[in-house]
Amino acid sequence: MARPEKNQPQGMEEYDLGALSDEQQISLSEYKIKTRMGNEDYLRQHPEINVLTSSFLRELLLRRPNNVREFAAAYFTNPELPSTEKLHMLHSDESHAAKLSGEL
Repeated sequence: MARPEKNQPQGMEEYDLGALSDEQQISLSEYKIKTRMGNEDYLRQHPEINVLTSSFLRELLLRRPNNVREFAAAYFTNPELPSTEKLHMLHSDESHAAKLSGEL
């Protein structure tokens, strides 16, 4: 696996190409790949995460609160959230099923 010679990692000012040995760079790259794959598997196993984040972003962009942190805290601690998200999941599942039946 080659070292990045340009397009340094985002947020890495004065990126030092010689900071890691070739072995360390390979190990780091493999770790990043495994981590990303694990995260993708987890997200596929938990579709409710997509529903939660999508619902949160939709409400955030509709309301555009001045204090995003307070809004997020209130949104995710709302006792009504689980029932609201279940409705979104059901709607999402029905929409997905309708799309699939239309494709067959």
